[in-house]
Amino acid sequence: MKKIFAFLFVLVAFGTVHAQTAASADVLRVKEEEFDFGTIPQGKPVYHFFKIENNGLVPLKLDNVQASCGCTTPEWNKEAIAAGGADQIKVGYNAAAEGPFTKIITVTYNGNTTKQIRIKGTVWKAPAGSAPANTAVGFLKNQMQ
Repeated sequence: MKKIFAFLFVLVAFGTVHAQTAASADVLRVKEEEFDFGTIPQGKPVYHFFKIENNGLVPLKLDNVQASCGCTTPEWNKEAIAAGGADQIKVGYNAAAEGPFTKIITVTYNGNTTKQIRIKGTVWKAPAGSAPANTAVGFLKNQMQ
């Protein structure tokens, strides 16, 4: 009977350790999974750097970083990140279209594991034409003559 209880205890303990290991198997840690650019002017590209860490015991390889559309351009280091090391992913957004936006960037690492990060914000349309005339400048020029 003692052998059965001992066997069950070992089995339950192993199952608990295995479950904890599986739950913490995500070795890629992203400091922030979403970044809000807020309100940005149309026609001006913006960039954000997502800080990433390798929480694993072996080097971490980012295989691909792909955006949901062509207006978003991710850049990343193609070299492996050492265990316990850190790096960053640069994400650029071409603010060509007016209005709110949310873009998803999929990070594929260590063969087939993926994680998603997001950027969002609102693009406002700049007024057409040149800036309005500054009447104060003309007034000052007349005063100087």
